Amino acid sequence: MEKAPEAFRTISEVADELEVPKHVLRFWEAKFAQLKPMKRGGGRRYYRPEDVALLRGIRFLLYDDGYTIRGVQKILREQGPRFVMDYRGLAEEADDADDDMPRLRDIPDVAAEAAQSGGRARHAPRKLHEDTLDAVLEEIETCQRLLAAADAKD
Repeated sequence: MEKAPEAFRTISEVADELEVPKHVLRFWEAKFAQLKPMKRGGGRRYYRPEDVALLRGIRFLLYDDGYTIRGVQKILREQGPRFVMDYRGLAEEADDADDDMPRLRDIPDVAAEAAQSGGRARHAPRKLHEDTLDAVLEEIETCQRLLAAADAKD
């Protein structure tokens, strides 16, 4: 029997739904002040639908987009919990958009992935758009010319 969408969930139910261990959810509670499940006698946690939506957004940012804990904390501080709850939908909409410009979230944090997986990256970094690489190279070359000109004046 499935619970109604507005029903409270236990930590086991949320862990199963998000496919993360229960101890990870407890750890996230310590790292993200915005996560405050209701606690009953004996410390048993009950997650409201908003808590589950926030956890889903946090999980997506950490696991799918490669953000670090600090990165997600910063997003929560600057954008608020509602942004994180809605982030997955916003990211999918952006992916469907017609512009070819890569976004910051398209560049995974390989160091964070390696740290989380015991030194192994979960997947290879996505290839950057060739035009973006050309633009970066051009900007570096311009900076080198400006530095060389400044050194020549000294």
